[in-house]
Amino acid sequence: MVLSNKNPHLVLLSSPAHPTPTIELGKRLVTCQSVKVTVFVSCFVKAAAAVSKTIGSIPKTELFDVIQLPPADISGLVEPGHTGLTAVVSGVRVTKPAFLSAISALETPPTALIVHVYAIECLKIADELKIPKYVYTCSHAWYLALILYTPVLDEEVGGEYADKKEPFLLPGCTPVRPEDLPDPMIVQTKKDYLEFLQIGLDFPKVDGILVNTWEELQPKTLAALRDYQLLGSIVKAPIFPIGPIATEGTAGLKSELFYWLDKQPSGSVLYISFGSMGGLSVEQMTELSWGLELTQQRFIWVVRPPMAKTGSGSAPKFGHNADDMSSYVPEGFISRTRDRGVVVPHWAPQVQILSHPSCGGFFTHCGWNSAIECIINGLPMIAWPLYAEQRMNATLLTEELGIAVRSQTIPSKGVVGREEVATMVRKIFVDEEGRKIRGRVKELKLGADKAWSHGGSSYEALHEMVKHCQKSR
Repeated sequence: MVLSNKNPHLVLLSSPAHPTPTIELGKRLVTCQSVKVTVFVSCFVKAAAAVSKTIGSIPKTELFDVIQLPPADISGLVEPGHTGLTAVVSGVRVTKPAFLSAISALETPPTALIVHVYAIECLKIADELKIPKYVYTCSHAWYLALILYTPVLDEEVGGEYADKKEPFLLPGCTPVRPEDLPDPMIVQTKKDYLEFLQIGLDFPKVDGILVNTWEELQPKTLAALRDYQLLGSIVKAPIFPIGPIATEGTAGLKSELFYWLDKQPSGSVLYISFGSMGGLSVEQMTELSWGLELTQQRFIWVVRPPMAKTGSGSAPKFGHNADDMSSYVPEGFISRTRDRGVVVPHWAPQVQILSHPSCGGFFTHCGWNSAIECIINGLPMIAWPLYAEQRMNATLLTEELGIAVRSQTIPSKGVVGREEVATMVRKIFVDEEGRKIRGRVKELKLGADKAWSHGGSSYEALHEMVKHCQKSR
């Protein structure tokens, strides 16, 4: 059976580290373009059960299906405990044969293949099937520009990037400071950098690029990506800004936490979470706790066990274990703040909290998905970048978009003191600066809503992408 031009079949492939953004893109393609979508989800062995549970909760229809590939065992390919880009790409390579077999066996032949940026080497499968191939970058356009330009930097910059003092110039874009480089670029002699470089080298082979931003959010960077005299000379494929695409929440969720939220004044609660892999030292947790007490601010804090007794303030942490929260926050903190704060162990329904009328700000690790969730809810941020490209995200949010504040101390390099924590909280909830930030983020929220309205920039970009893949076939 071959689909008609009116109903193409798009196949999507996630990377093991980013299944949710790919699934959400698939949903958007179905709801906005009425195309048939099959999403293949790759995952690591340790995450297989959780991914299976997530997939099982997604309603499947005639136009939308999500299939979990066999879990990738990378124990013999990377060092134990390694969680960087090498691990992610290795997981893709392990599942590649299973993906080829699965896509070849589909009852409805695919019209085009869209892969997550960290699964870009699977585009070779599209060549075998003789179908168009696209890459989905679920981060922003500035990060995409850096990926595209890394092969040029690799030839032009002598020595380690992190040792340089001057920012790295990206044609037509904001320069990238050495301290803002994403983790894979920090040490060029490591495998993570070689994988990152290879991704940049593979981009010129694509037929199109989808990126999780929108025209009105990053017009200058998107223009540079399309300008042949700037970055467009590197990759001539069309750029489709199709954001904001974020995780959908569950409507009507009720618990003791939400009964508490319902009683708080509008815009009064600070939500604090550092992502599923964000860890703080005991020293940093202590300073954050006292900073919250100094402000008397209402809050919800998702607390995870500390990564270390002392040392740097924050870092990626994996494999959290259950523990008694009172043993790693200051003595009496939970009881002293009980009237205005809630401490939640390990996990909280972030999407539902951020969309609640009582939520007034987000103390965040600056993952791009979290940043987008803030923007679409019109919330200011306290930026606390930890790993991956989050330092770039924090700079974009604070310096270019003007919707966040951040500490002078880089959290991954030192402990941020309680006074500075309190100052940042007051900035977004009390000070004049916070009023301006709130006004700006509400403008961006309206722009995001407009981008996905019928005829909006992202709505039309997704429509153009579907037309493009049909013409390219």
